[in-house]
Amino acid sequence: AGDSVGGEVEVKFTGLPVGIGDALFDGLDGHIAHAVFAVPAVKGIAFGRGFAAASLLGSENNDPYRMENGRVVTLQNASGGVLGGMSSGMPLLFTAAIKPTPSIFLPQDSVNLQTNENTVLTVKGRHDPCIVPRAVAPLMAAAALAILDLWEET
Repeated sequence: AGDSVGGEVEVKFTGLPVGIGDALFDGLDGHIAHAVFAVPAVKGIAFGRGFAAASLLGSENNDPYRMENGRVVTLQNASGGVLGGMSSGMPLLFTAAIKPTPSIFLPQDSVNLQTNENTVLTVKGRHDPCIVPRAVAPLMAAAALAILDLWEET
């Protein structure tokens, strides 16, 4: 229809040891978020349950612990593998929101900066109606570099 759509990308890392990150200024989730927001078109990031956790009670969102195969695990991984800025040993899971590309075939209101007048912009040529699939590899790479950066400090 000449328009575009955005979407969400879920990224998951497994096998991280407990304790990557920092409880204060260099937390794992903050470090990953910083890197992920460097990927163009990213407009949000949520770890684990993300924004849904805001409407839950603590008793609903807390992760009960248990022993499984000789290691401590959580039952729900509601926090997405990050507790207090450090990796919990559970799968690290985040979702990134990707905006729709503004390059669409539909006429759009704009401004001609040479004449300082309102105008209508029409885009010609080939444009992707959805750039979300293109964001997967850069998101994974950005997060991997952020994890590696903190892992080296651990």
